[in-house]
Amino acid sequence: MTQTINVADQVMPAVGLGLWKIDSDAVALAVYDAIKAGYRHLDSAADYGNEVQVGEGIARAIAEGLCSREELWVTSKLWNTYHRKRYVEAACRKSLNDLGLDYFDLYLVHFPIALSFVDFQDRYPPEWLFNPSAEMPSMQLDRVPLSETWAAMEQLVDAKLARQIGICNYSASLLHDLMNYANIKPAMLQIESHPYLTQEALIRTAQSYDIAVTAFSPLGSLSYVALDMASEAETVLTQSVVLAAAQRTGATPAQVVLRWGLQRGTAVIPKTSNPQRLLENLSLSGFMLTVDEMAAISSLNQNRRFNDPGTFCEKAFNTFHSIYD
Repeated sequence: MTQTINVADQVMPAVGLGLWKIDSDAVALAVYDAIKAGYRHLDSAADYGNEVQVGEGIARAIAEGLCSREELWVTSKLWNTYHRKRYVEAACRKSLNDLGLDYFDLYLVHFPIALSFVDFQDRYPPEWLFNPSAEMPSMQLDRVPLSETWAAMEQLVDAKLARQIGICNYSASLLHDLMNYANIKPAMLQIESHPYLTQEALIRTAQSYDIAVTAFSPLGSLSYVALDMASEAETVLTQSVVLAAAQRTGATPAQVVLRWGLQRGTAVIPKTSNPQRLLENLSLSGFMLTVDEMAAISSLNQNRRFNDPGTFCEKAFNTFHSIYD
């Protein structure tokens, strides 16, 4: 049975396929295989640089009768260079066109970071650097209030380009501020969360506003080792409390960690292109963790953030830009 989470007035599959870092030459098949395996929730973004190929996988699955468009939940995200009001709709339409879709089920502000506009024709996706060929390439910030960006996001709902809108990587203070000016309340907060970064106060804050929460990188360090943003030793999957729960339930360690995320009330979007792992990550409904197991896994918290602009922007883009205290 598909597990779901309420998102405003709609129901979203609680387990989705995260599409970050899946190579463009592999992602079309990964999406097709995922839909064939039973996935109905796909988490994409302009910045991932693979939305054309994601759309090819979706189109193939629909053409072969594996699902209809209405059965899919497709999320994408507004990149940092398109925060000015006049660019938001064009950016949304660009992603829709690349994916071959008429609307998004959910469209998110990717980061609370505004960067100077880069034209689609000059470079797409533009990523973080303003001018990669400069002698010392760096980020170029733009003075755009988050309220301006949100007002333009609301217009996407009015234009029926997005059924729901939301935010990623917001802190509790930014969320409180947003709720003071939003005419359309955000339906979703997407954040990094796993047993080493439980973010309990932030999740509770979002839920107090009836804002659903999606945890990206729900398995922790696995997506970051290849980027030199985490070490092999930082895996949560070998922790004794995870292994003990896996032994008791007959689940794999990854399934235990994903189940922990679901039982906290969050959606999870693990990333994989491996057909066996696709099935493993989706098969989370046959067991439950006990109260003690949930508490033991939560106690692994180290406030260890792998995806932190305050760290990677300076290292990779010659610009220090912290968004977390």
